[in-house]
Amino acid sequence: MAKKPKWVVAKEQSKKAAAAETVWLFGLHAVRDALVNPKRERLRLVVTRNAADKLADAIEAAGIEAEISDPRNFSAPIDPQSVHQGAALEVKPLNWGRLEDVALGAGDGPPRIVMLDRVTDPHNVGAILRSAEVFGASAVVGTLHHSAPETGALAKTASGALERQPYLRERNLADAMERLRSMGYVIFGLDGEADQTIDEALAPVRDRPIALVLGAEGPGLRPKTKETCDALVKIPFAQEFGSLNVSNAAAVALYAARV
Repeated sequence: MAKKPKWVVAKEQSKKAAAAETVWLFGLHAVRDALVNPKRERLRLVVTRNAADKLADAIEAAGIEAEISDPRNFSAPIDPQSVHQGAALEVKPLNWGRLEDVALGAGDGPPRIVMLDRVTDPHNVGAILRSAEVFGASAVVGTLHHSAPETGALAKTASGALERQPYLRERNLADAMERLRSMGYVIFGLDGEADQTIDEALAPVRDRPIALVLGAEGPGLRPKTKETCDALVKIPFAQEFGSLNVSNAAAVALYAARV
């Protein structure tokens, strides 16, 4: 069998790389919000007739041609077990720009940022994005590697927040924390073994920019991450052996840190 010419191989590799840089969003809510988001680069929309009717206004606003698919043989290349509700949209990942710019905050009060140390579960990250939007955080920041990328499952759990809540992924979390500190941020790491509660730690610095750092369930914060925090804090529990998953802990911490 003859070897493929180099230019053919290069073209195929380029196509594969381009395909890897796209994301398939699914579910009526996630697809609708992406369709009406002017920052989204939309590539392909696959919908059932019923979903097309429900999304008609958003499809028209986006100016995209929908591919109508049979609900019994949904043609979008997504997991058949996905709860897609007859709607799937291929998009380019969002680019929120530099951490330094996002960290300035858009409101009048001091900004709040959530930082995630190797939180890999897209459902947890999606839920955290949703809480971050509700409580007015300026951004959610994860790690470039060993963290949840932008996926359909993440977007569906975020229930639209992915389109509006900045989600950045930094190569080195400790370095990102130091950059925030140089901007005046106070950085608190959530740790169940900490001596002081989050309310005690926040009281004297509530008028300053604050970053809340949470680790993955089980491992928690890595040693380097802990060392880079200004202080470690805990969420007090009514019972001796209380615990929260990372998305619930983020919601409680954001509520405690609200301006």
